[in-house]
Amino acid sequence: MNYWLFKSEPGEFGIDDLANSPGKTNHWDGVRNYQARNMMRDQMKKGDLGFFYHSNCEQPGIVGTIIIVREGYSDHTAFDPKDKHFDSKSDPDNPRWFMVDVKLKRKFPRELQLKFLKQFADKELQGFQLLMRGNRLSVMPVKKEHWDFIDSLV
Repeated sequence: MNYWLFKSEPGEFGIDDLANSPGKTNHWDGVRNYQARNMMRDQMKKGDLGFFYHSNCEQPGIVGTIIIVREGYSDHTAFDPKDKHFDSKSDPDNPRWFMVDVKLKRKFPRELQLKFLKQFADKELQGFQLLMRGNRLSVMPVKKEHWDFIDSLV
């Protein structure tokens, strides 16, 4: 099993949006970074777990966990000129962008804010990609030991 962290702006698609989706399941679309795309397309597997992270907001942080219920497939938003994630260079016969389907596993009773997590950067969360300078990926792998430690904080 692999572990991941998925970033989303709560004003665009937050954990409550996922909770209110049919079956608490939705596709994770709109990723337009090749490194993140490759992870979604090639490495994420059904049953993998992910942290749901609210980004680009007043108090960014981890707000819950999700499970991957469908492995990488073509991101249809890239083909829709009316969608904000449209990519005119993407071809349905040779898709450039991929997505996975995720299901809400657990919404945390309290948010694990980024500023709170940073206090563990030199010990328990040393090397945790989210806490590394310059990290801007919207999807990233999480080491099992980091997953276990963060999960224990809830």
